[in-house]
Amino acid sequence: MTLRGLYAITPEREETELLESQVRAVLACAPRGWGALQYRNKLAMPEAQLSQARRLAAIARERGVPFIVNDNVELALAVDADGVHLGRDDGDLAQARQKLRGRILGVSCYNSFDAARSAVTAGADYVAFGSVFVSGTKPGAVHAPLDLFRQGRTLGVPLVAIGGITLENAPQVLAAGADALAVIANLFDAQDIAAQARAFATLFPAQSAL
Repeated sequence: MTLRGLYAITPEREETELLESQVRAVLACAPRGWGALQYRNKLAMPEAQLSQARRLAAIARERGVPFIVNDNVELALAVDADGVHLGRDDGDLAQARQKLRGRILGVSCYNSFDAARSAVTAGADYVAFGSVFVSGTKPGAVHAPLDLFRQGRTLGVPLVAIGGITLENAPQVLAAGADALAVIANLFDAQDIAAQARAFATLFPAQSAL
């Protein structure tokens, strides 16, 4: 698969209307310079997750951006998402791969190249390394050195960087070999979300004509 560009991950917003408006602002410049939109809300009840995911999936389709659901294969299938992103505690990858026929399977590999290699063997379409920098979302996360992205080029799948990514440090992550930048706070907490998304998109000039 091809995955390159800004990989936006939603903040855990209780207010669906606010979340929807922020996602629309983020996706205003899509699909230029874009990789994917991931829905992540571990705090919401299942009914709220289903409602939010359905609404965001529709927005992503309008903008031509792949829509990924975090941690929940069944929810992804229920909203006809383009794929799922799983961590080490989110179930068996081989079983997920079977259920996700024709859909994207992404896997968090933290700071482990061996885990990434195993994930690719199990059918992962892309792998994510992180936390690359100190993350406000997961302050206790393990540190993933930039050398992992250089090493990861041998895996033959796109590499996603996550954890503390900002406009200021993003260029060094891309230079190390990352294909996509997963961002939450530095995007959704910006004063001008749409402008911040456009700025991230310009880091991928082959896709961006802004």
